[in-house]
Amino acid sequence: MWKQEEAGGGEVERERWVEDKRSLPKGGPILPDEVAFVGKDVEFKGVITYSGTVRIDGALDGEIHTDGGLLVGPEAVLKAKVTAGTVVCQGTIHGDIHAKDQIVLRAPAVVEGSLITPVLSMEEGVVFNGTLEMKPQAKAERLRDVEDNVVSITSRPPVQRLAA
Repeated sequence: MWKQEEAGGGEVERERWVEDKRSLPKGGPILPDEVAFVGKDVEFKGVITYSGTVRIDGALDGEIHTDGGLLVGPEAVLKAKVTAGTVVCQGTIHGDIHAKDQIVLRAPAVVEGSLITPVLSMEEGVVFNGTLEMKPQAKAERLRDVEDNVVSITSRPPVQRLAA
């Protein structure tokens, strides 16, 4: 379908990424093939909203919003606020990442910002500077339900025994 000379090496890059996805730890993200590909020579500023999975190898300055997946290649540089289902990163992200399902950081990733996710996987060699908040979705929803249905309980002082 794609030839190396037509896609500027896109097929070679795609094959390498497929190999990278196969080497994720068991139980890792199951992402469908990407629906869009932003090449390494592409620079984008703005807001991206999409469904499915997108792979970025270029530069992005802005925001990404999706319930699907985001694949950040090793040469990608993102200055962005990211909201996604699953994020798999080998590149550089400066900004906050909120993943509904999971975040996978693979060497040589560099991430600076806050991460919010129920599941985090990080390889040796990754550089992460920021904060991490892990709240499983179901548990957070149960806690919210409990807070809404709190019943006040009054306590009595302990019973004292009298000497006989």
